[in-house]
Amino acid sequence: MKSFPLPARLRSRRRVLAGTALAGAALLTVTVTGCSPDSDNGGSTQDKSADKSAGKSGGALSAVSSLKVKASGTMDGYARDRFGRAWLDTDGNHCDTRDDILKRDLTDVKFTDGHCKVASGTLTKDPYTGKTVHYVRGHSKIDIDHAVALSDAWKKGARQWSPSKRIALANDPLNLIASDASANRQKGDGDTAAWLPSNTAYRCDYVAHQVAVKKKYGLWVTAAERDAMKKVLTTCPSAKLPTGGNPTEAPVRFKAK
Repeated sequence: MKSFPLPARLRSRRRVLAGTALAGAALLTVTVTGCSPDSDNGGSTQDKSADKSAGKSGGALSAVSSLKVKASGTMDGYARDRFGRAWLDTDGNHCDTRDDILKRDLTDVKFTDGHCKVASGTLTKDPYTGKTVHYVRGHSKIDIDHAVALSDAWKKGARQWSPSKRIALANDPLNLIASDASANRQKGDGDTAAWLPSNTAYRCDYVAHQVAVKKKYGLWVTAAERDAMKKVLTTCPSAKLPTGGNPTEAPVRFKAK
């Protein structure tokens, strides 16, 4: 049978339909590939969006705004033993909390018993002063500081807590920093508005830890403290909010007054 050429109008319509079909097939291929659990794209677009959102909300500066702001409470009834005996083994690893932090923060660590009691070591760069400080058991120039001082916590919420929560705060690695003893004693129970490390390079990390601890345990801040936190963290807006540490309730076998 003799064929006749299609009119130009019909030839143009056929080309458009063919192009639309190819585009639809390509879109289907991309969609299926993107949802495949075996693809190399590191997860779905939805998962990546969630990760970005989590990272953004985890910033130390933004976390300051989530802290409750109230006037400082009373020191009535405060005593160190309201937070339990010092340096308990609340994580059950058979080493007390002080030795755990010394092992974490010192270099060239040597032990008296092979694995737990720290005999000596070096704080290569003290976070509060920037100096190198040597540790020798029994002649220590290193303290284990509570980033959020226990007496400060008492005035800002801990007075109403259960003993197990106070014990947890006192032994939580998130709240503990090996530091030069003299700098720690200068700090006393000062919050961010009252004291900052002389080592300016550490101030963002220091304040971020205080924010993290207060957020984790539900402690409040004063208006002056909040403003001081924001002032420091505004200089490092990408600073992350530290996480981790121990549960906020210590095991029931530990007691406090």
